[in-house]
Amino acid sequence: MYYDITHTTEYDYTESVAIAHHVARLKPRELPHQECLHHELAIAPAPSVSSTYEDYFGNLVTIVAMQGAHKSLLIRARSSVSVRALDLPNPADTPPWETAADYRTLPFEAVEFVFDSTSSRSQWIVEPYARQSFPPGRPFLEAILDLTARIHDEFTFDPKATTVATPLTEVFAARRGVCQDFARLEVACLRSLGIAARYMSGYMETLPPPGTPRLVGADASHAWLTTFCPGLGWIPVDPTNNLLPSESHITLAWGRDYNDVSPIRGVILGGGAHALQVHVDVVRAAAPPTTDDGSLPASVPFG
Repeated sequence: MYYDITHTTEYDYTESVAIAHHVARLKPRELPHQECLHHELAIAPAPSVSSTYEDYFGNLVTIVAMQGAHKSLLIRARSSVSVRALDLPNPADTPPWETAADYRTLPFEAVEFVFDSTSSRSQWIVEPYARQSFPPGRPFLEAILDLTARIHDEFTFDPKATTVATPLTEVFAARRGVCQDFARLEVACLRSLGIAARYMSGYMETLPPPGTPRLVGADASHAWLTTFCPGLGWIPVDPTNNLLPSESHITLAWGRDYNDVSPIRGVILGGGAHALQVHVDVVRAAAPPTTDDGSLPASVPFG
C-alpha cells in the first residue's frame, strides 16, 4: 500500500507569543515493512532555530524555536509512505503466554517495556481484569486477542469523555475514552502480567461509508500497541478496532506511553488563550511519488 499523509496543526493566540519552543515527531519510521518515501515539514512563521535528532526509542524528533512575536503557528507535515502486510502468526500456534511473562527470556529492548510508566500506574486495578483473558497455558496470541476484544466490546468510544491528561483509573472506571485511552489500558493490562508492551503512535487509513464522499481533514492520529513474544518478536494490536494491524496502519513513533510519542508539544511565552485545530488526511495512492525523471524524490529534512 502507498499512502499520502498530510498532518496540519494550527494554533491561534489571542495575544502575541514572544518565544515558542516546540518538539515534533511527525516523520513515519523506517521499519522492515514500512518505508518513508518522501517527507517535508513546513512551519509558519519560520523557526529561528531548528535541529533534528533520534530520541532514545529511535523516533526522529525535530526541535524548533520561534523568537519573534507571532499570533498564530502552523505546522504541516507531508509524507508518502509504503506499507507492506505483516506475516502474522496463527494465534493457536503461539507459545503459552507465560513464556512472554518471564523477563529472563526477553531481550533488553523488550524488558524495558515490562515496567510501568508514569501515566499508566494502575496495575493494582487492571490486573484482575487482565487475568480473565490469561488462564494458565493459553496460547499467547489467543489471550492477547481475547483481551483486545473485551476492551473493544466493554469500553465505549467517546471523544468527549477524556483528554490526554485523564488518568487511566478514570478511563477504567467510566469505561469510555478514545484510541489513546484504550491503547494505554491494554498496555497497562499486559504489563501488570509481566508482558512487554509499547505504546504506538501513527495513522490508520479510514474509508467513508459507501456512497459518501471522503471529507478532507476528517482523519486523525491513531494509537495502538505492540507486545513482545519470544521467538515471534513484536506483534501489533489495536483494541479500538479489535484487530491486528497490518498494511492499514502507518507508524510514526513508539515509546512507553503517550508522553514519549506525542506528535507535537511545546512551551510558549505569552499568547493568552489559544485555539487549536488539527487536520489529518490519510489517502491511499496508486503508486509512489516520483520526480520529473521518474526517480523517487529524496526525503526532505525536518525544518
